[in-house]
Amino acid sequence: MIPRPTPTFQDLYPGFPEPEFEPLAFRRRSLEEMRRRAQTFYEDMAGRRTTRQFSPEPVPVELIELAVQDPDLKRQMREAAEDEEYRTYTQRMPEEWRAALAPLGTDYVKTHLTDAPWVVVLFREKYGLRADGSASKNYYTTESVAIPAGLFIAAVHHAGLTTLTHTPNPMGFLGELLGRPKNEEAMLVMPVGHPAEDACVPRLARKALGDIFQVDRGE
Repeated sequence: MIPRPTPTFQDLYPGFPEPEFEPLAFRRRSLEEMRRRAQTFYEDMAGRRTTRQFSPEPVPVELIELAVQDPDLKRQMREAAEDEEYRTYTQRMPEEWRAALAPLGTDYVKTHLTDAPWVVVLFREKYGLRADGSASKNYYTTESVAIPAGLFIAAVHHAGLTTLTHTPNPMGFLGELLGRPKNEEAMLVMPVGHPAEDACVPRLARKALGDIFQVDRGE
């Protein structure tokens, strides 16, 4: 490695105020406990499935924050989504895309948007807005929403509920319908609730660990 001097904060960020730090709140666990927790979490998450059939059974608000519950608003979302998806399935979808969706059996009927008691919409802030209305660049916005999306999905499943990762195409109507500012872009729609009594999911095989995980030991 090329030897380089250790920079100070002001070397890299001249004129910027230095950030404040506080001690990390972290509980160190024994190897046995870590293995047990990892195995329990794996077994729990291995049973998570995306479902499109939801029960209208209510879910307490404290389990779902920042979500859409208004029935009329959910109806508007469904109507707009179905309108866009209808055109996608009947006019805009290339065969390669259709072949990728075929094993999932999806269509342009989006009952999950009105059946599920809650609908969570994840937005990405494409750029910031200064007090004078001018734009400021935001960095790593896709990564910044992808990480909490995964945590939210895991938390929903861990709480005993189910969700669907729905990506209407296009999604521009969501910002207008929900009154979001122009610098935000909808990334993901997630209905949340209890599964319907007759809910079914595609019979799919999960990828083997070796297909998604690689260990390079430097040997």
